[in-house]
Amino acid sequence: MALSFTDDNSLFNFVVKEGNGIKGLVDSGIMEVPPRFIQPPDYRFNDQQSSSPYETMTIDLSELDGPNHDQVVKDIAHAAETLGFFQTHLKPPLTGSLTNQLKKKATYLDGVTPDPIVKYETSFIPEKEKNWMWRDFLEMTYTNDPDALEFWPNDFKEEVLEYIKTSSAMVNRLLRALIEDLGVKLDDSELNTLIGVRVVHMIFYPICPDPDLTVGIKRHSDMGTLTVLLQDDVGGLYVRKGENVSDGNEEWFEVPPTKGALVINVGDMLQILSNGRYKSAEHVVRTTSSASRVSIPIFIAPVSVAKIGPFPAMVARDGVARFKEVTYKEYTTNIREGPHGGKMALQFAST
Repeated sequence: MALSFTDDNSLFNFVVKEGNGIKGLVDSGIMEVPPRFIQPPDYRFNDQQSSSPYETMTIDLSELDGPNHDQVVKDIAHAAETLGFFQTHLKPPLTGSLTNQLKKKATYLDGVTPDPIVKYETSFIPEKEKNWMWRDFLEMTYTNDPDALEFWPNDFKEEVLEYIKTSSAMVNRLLRALIEDLGVKLDDSELNTLIGVRVVHMIFYPICPDPDLTVGIKRHSDMGTLTVLLQDDVGGLYVRKGENVSDGNEEWFEVPPTKGALVINVGDMLQILSNGRYKSAEHVVRTTSSASRVSIPIFIAPVSVAKIGPFPAMVARDGVARFKEVTYKEYTTNIREGPHGGKMALQFAST
């Protein structure tokens, strides 16, 4: 028999406090979307809003080491300047379905987690949000190998560690290529400051009784430097083309699931550093009624005390600083304390 909730408090207790999550709602047999998950009409998304999948976005990063280095750098920069994302076929050594692991999520509830570097969450800030997102996820912050091996879930910690190491090496090369195309020179210490934080989300999007009313993740851009995403074959990730387009005329492209591929997208910090030349990708995840979905992003971000502002060379070239300097901690605090839909967060750093 499906559970019923008489008020928001009982729903909050079941989903958040008790750790049942959205999966618990679905497993209970609910036939209708609870009101707390119903998005305002302007925030909903369906595939009628999207154009056909974007086809020219796969880049072979292995060619950075060969005679085609310069062309690959130009391709990466072009992707970062337009949609803010691309795919690459550098496959991480990750195997098996992670859905079953998310059934153990209550072990990692905030407040009873074995360690703060591992916790279970749902939505974004459910205590503050009026409308919740249709997803559950484990968040694992990488500090060092010993902590990860001690506190991360045993069933997949070694695989995720390998995923991080493989992806981190790729991100280092990728960021060097993007900085190179800007004509900016950074030493290893400066580069590492921009990619010093790595956080993994293992996200589960359960099937939804009415996808047209909900979203898996609201429209947003990632606040860090770069994001590496492994998605399954279900689909549902869409990216917006262009920034200066009215809401009635925007174009959204589905990022098609590609076997063995990783999705790379630009974050807000790289847009600020490049003085707006590179575009953080505004994206959204829609829900489905036919299949659950799993995705595993690694968010690569600056250390909290890093001062982020446009590179002086970019300001000199453009003749204007389009963003002010902020610390990464100031930027993320602003997001958690205020509205964060679309690319609103960038307004905090805009001049």
